[in-house]
Formats: sequence, C-alpha cells, structure tokens
Amino acid sequence: MATGFRPPPYPYDRLDEFRRLASALPGGAVDLSIGSPGDPVPDVVMAALAEPGPARSYPPSEGSAELRGAVAAWMKRRLDVDMDPAYVGVCIGSKELVVGLPQLLRLRNPDRDTVLYPSLSYPSYAMGAELAGCRAVPVPVDDAWCIDLSAIDAADADRALVLWVNTPGNPAGGLDDLGAAAAWGREHGVPVVSDECYVEFTWNGPGRSILQHGSEGVLAVHSLSKRSNLAGLRVGFYAGDPDLVSYLGEVRKHQGFMVPGPAQAAGVAALSDQVHVDVQRDRYLGRLQVLVGVMAAIGIEAVLPEGAFYLWVEAPDG
Repeated sequence: MATGFRPPPYPYDRLDEFRRLASALPGGAVDLSIGSPGDPVPDVVMAALAEPGPARSYPPSEGSAELRGAVAAWMKRRLDVDMDPAYVGVCIGSKELVVGLPQLLRLRNPDRDTVLYPSLSYPSYAMGAELAGCRAVPVPVDDAWCIDLSAIDAADADRALVLWVNTPGNPAGGLDDLGAAAAWGREHGVPVVSDECYVEFTWNGPGRSILQHGSEGVLAVHSLSKRSNLAGLRVGFYAGDPDLVSYLGEVRKHQGFMVPGPAQAAGVAALSDQVHVDVQRDRYLGRLQVLVGVMAAIGIEAVLPEGAFYLWVEAPDG
C-alpha cells in the first residue's frame, strides 16, 4: 500500500450528509457554505459566450490579446493601475493559481520551502503549500481581521517562498495594508501575491490593489466568479511583476492549462461592462444590511464587513 501523501477530505464534501438531510425537509435549505453566486449571468456575457468562433481552436494559455487588454483597461478604470497587457496572465479561475503557485515557485527557487498566509483565510492557501511539499505557516491576524506582518517569525521569512494576502478578506472582510505587504516582500526578497477577487465589493472606500504600490515582486490575482456571477466559467487572471508573470506564463503553457476560448470571449464582455457589477453591489450590500438587522433582532451583534459579502459574527458560545 502506498504510504505517501493522502489528501484530506475536501472541505465542501464534509457537508454532504447535511445536504442529504436538508433535501428531505419541505422546501430544502439554503446552502450558505460556499460563495457560489445565485443571481443571473449578465445578458451581454451570455451573448458573447454563444459566439461559435472561439470554440474552434486551442486558446492561448496566457490569455487572448483581447482578454488581457480588457483586464488592463479594467484595472486602469477601476483601480487606477497602469498595467501593460503583456504582464497579464489568464488562469482557470483564481483557485488554479492559488493551489498551483507554490509548486511553480519552488521549481524556480528550491532553497525556499515556506508559504505564508493569513491565519483566518480561504483553505486553499494552505493546501497549495501542502501539495508542493512546502511548510504552510499561518500568519496571525489583528483585531480587524487583517494580516499582522509584525508577527512573521524571522526564520520563517528567511525560508518563505511566497506571502499571500487577501483583500477584501475571505471570510471576515478585512482590508489589509497592501503597501506595507509589498514593502515587506521587497525587504525580505519574498514575492507577495494579493488575492483581490472581492475588490468590486469593497464597502469602505475605493477598491484596493497591491499594484497601486508598484509591480516589483508582487502579483494581484482576480476572478470573474463573484464580480460577474461566472463561477461556472472559471475565468481568472493575474498581473504584476514582469519577470514573475512571464515565468508563470511559460510554465503554464507546458502544463497545458487553458481557459476555454468561449469563456475568454465572455470574460472580455464581462470586464467591459460595469452596469451589472453595480447592480450586484447593491444586491449584496442590501442583503448584508438585512442580515445585520436579523442578527440584531435575535441578540447577536454583527457589523458590516469592510468588503466582500460574508457576515462574520461571534458564535453565541464563543
């Protein structure tokens, strides 16, 4: 019998028994265990997806020129970041990059073996480290649920392959100091990757990107899953440090990772339209406000997050 790596249960699969029980109830149940959009896909996106042309040929692994250009235009429009489309890459949703990045970075820098990530976070940061044979080291968060860079042990910094930050944070909605994160990475010679998939749902001020603090040594990772209700299309993208983006693009070509052509065309349509995003922002903010009121009515204190669309509250029993 093989004695090597045995994958742990997938977090979502742990709920299978609860889903079975819920399905037996009248009306079933509302599944709030994962951030899967339930609102309509924009019509403009569906029209682009239906065009037959992009389905005929193998799509470029790094992303079509049209999609990378649309990403760069969106970054300028929404984040005031000037990004050359040549330093934009496309990925199969953000999760493909999140989980695969440590392995690709370790191929380039085998002397480092540690992935740093916020202690309160999306579970795939830690799993990406484990699959790459790296140490997964959580970094404490502060009272605002933001990563505490001062808590990183010097020995871990010396071994760090990458530092993940996440703004707005999943699940607590905190907004990290991305300028400080970029500076920490440059000081320690560690790439900093900022997961910004919820940036369109920033409630406290304008959207933040680590690229607002320069591209040297950093990447910003984004997805259309939440922004445009397109979790099923798996369209993500990353941008930043030219050397790092170029390296990842070349390795991913050899891996054969490609976002399907029709999905890339739909991505162009989604990024070129802000109206549906503004509608979705209003929906999510309204739902959060309603839920804060519901919690208050049953004696549970809840406050609106600074970003994202999850309500993070203290459990009644602590």
